[in-house]
Amino acid sequence: MAKKTFYITTAIDYPNGPPHIGHLYEKTIADALARWHRLLGEDVFFLTGTDEHGQKIYKTAKEKGLEPMQLIEKNVKIFKELCKKANISNNRFIRTTEKEHEKVCQEIFKRLEANGDIYKDSYEGLYCTGCERYYTERELEEGLCPVHKKKPEKVKEETYFFKMSKYQDKLVKHIQQHPDFIQPETRRNEIINRLKEPLRDLSISRPITSLPWGVPVPGDKDHVLYVWLDALLNYISGIDYPGANFKKYWPANVHIIGKDILWFHTVIWPCELMSAGIELPKTVHAHGFVNFSGEKLSKSRGITVDPIKLLEECGTDPVRYFFLKEIPAGEDGNFSYEALVERANADLADVLGNLLQRVTVLTQKNFEGKIPKPGKFEKIDEELIKDSEIFEEVNELMHKYEWNRAVDKIWHFIRVCNKYINDTEPWKLKEDKERLGTVLYVLTECLRIISIYIYPIMPETGEKTAKQIGQKIGTFKDIKFKKTTKGTIPKPEILFKKFEVKEEEAFAKLNLKVAEITEVKEHPEAERLYILQINLGIERRQLVAGLKPYFKPEKLKGKHIVVVTNLKPAKLKGVESAGMLLAAELKKQVALVEAPKSEPGEQVFVEGIEPGEGQITIKDFQQVQMTTKDHKVTYKGKLLKTKKEEVKAAIGDNAKVL
Repeated sequence: MAKKTFYITTAIDYPNGPPHIGHLYEKTIADALARWHRLLGEDVFFLTGTDEHGQKIYKTAKEKGLEPMQLIEKNVKIFKELCKKANISNNRFIRTTEKEHEKVCQEIFKRLEANGDIYKDSYEGLYCTGCERYYTERELEEGLCPVHKKKPEKVKEETYFFKMSKYQDKLVKHIQQHPDFIQPETRRNEIINRLKEPLRDLSISRPITSLPWGVPVPGDKDHVLYVWLDALLNYISGIDYPGANFKKYWPANVHIIGKDILWFHTVIWPCELMSAGIELPKTVHAHGFVNFSGEKLSKSRGITVDPIKLLEECGTDPVRYFFLKEIPAGEDGNFSYEALVERANADLADVLGNLLQRVTVLTQKNFEGKIPKPGKFEKIDEELIKDSEIFEEVNELMHKYEWNRAVDKIWHFIRVCNKYINDTEPWKLKEDKERLGTVLYVLTECLRIISIYIYPIMPETGEKTAKQIGQKIGTFKDIKFKKTTKGTIPKPEILFKKFEVKEEEAFAKLNLKVAEITEVKEHPEAERLYILQINLGIERRQLVAGLKPYFKPEKLKGKHIVVVTNLKPAKLKGVESAGMLLAAELKKQVALVEAPKSEPGEQVFVEGIEPGEGQITIKDFQQVQMTTKDHKVTYKGKLLKTKKEEVKAAIGDNAKVL
């Protein structure tokens, strides 16, 4: 009999820049679910990958003087490294620039066209490059894109359209008849409410004059397919549509996605599938956002967390545990280093690690490392064995995509095991070897069961736990308490070392980068202020700076300055400033802090101190005492640098850097 299949996907990532913590969170969720279903004995296919076409990639590459594929190759390596570091067990990493994917896109276009659902027309609308979508006036917030807070461009061009409006009634009926199609319930209600408005037809191509980077439209060399008929199709091209793998695994059991792309996956995607005559996925689960120390992650505001660095510094399993335990399924959650340290020390070191350490040390000491045979079970033993029977409840929670509640249930059982060891006090049973052996056997068997439960959450820890009690990691067929487990326990090792909370270096809060001044204007409301437009490599920003008494505009334009990128934005005389440039002051003279040989966006650093990732206030900045020596800028005697040069300030020694 063929195994039951389980097909799970993440959204594919956009490699116009390196990955962020949200990518790691989504992959961790999907990986835990994939591993869980493998332990159930199912034939699992887990797909992730990268969305490599589109205007953002083309534009970013051109700004960096690169071809799109050069930019993509560089960043795809980082996304793949993230998967490896995070212990992600995907079966395939799909890339939308693969020829087979392009063939699938063109084939589906032809199927939609044959069904009478494609037509060509001119389109005029408000287009946001960041979102890669059009907005109506009503969808804008004070005339700005609701996501990027920028004014969209007015664009008029000829494109191909998909008759999405034709499928509105059919889609609404499907959502009503399949309550699990959109999860959680709040997201389902959101889509149902939006579908009360008439569904508009969808522009699915771009002229190569505006977007030369994409999959060619079949039979029309002047147009490329847009994201809706490119990226979304990875879910079927990734399992070799229309071949044997597609027939085996489709429909997908679940697409794990962020709530910001819910509409694309629960309206656009199913309408396309209906037109193509392909069955719809069973579930689309939309997770929330990960905030950092209470602030929304934002490159433009300097609020970022490097996920690879996070895994290297804190360990893969503690990070995975934190995400799956602390962030409620389907809701926004908050990440901070302090919260991660607290959770890892309490739940991993004190609860799980301490239990394993006590059991293995006592077994080594009293039974030469061999798992003892149990004697007669007492009431307290029977109660713990009964408490170990949590599979049905935990499995149901995982199937309902409530992984955080499943983790809570597992850790409740681990705490019950700790209570049992405290109540039975095996260290006092040296004279009663049979009773001591029974207690340690019960605990060892419970640890064997625990190792299976925690394996999908923390794969390395699950394997280590099993190994330290002389076992191999099992599956859910092995989840019941047994009375015949044998094995030899190796020399006990500490499972989790406690994190030490170190006092943060003041400079470590700063995120300094090189920026090029591209435009200088006088502030309309302040005599001493300029309004500067700056280029930070992958983004543009506006600063307000009190430089007018010291520099003419032409002396500033083109300068490569150093900017505090993660300073909380502020309005100065009614004009917003998103950051602050560094300048040195001595005896009423002012000099810019410069890095003339460095590229916009390059990191400015001090040896041994990592750049900050959270947003800071002006008070935080004022705690950092920088000064000058030999026309260079120093912090505690260490030079500020980029990878190309030491940062400079054309001023005397001991100038204060502001």
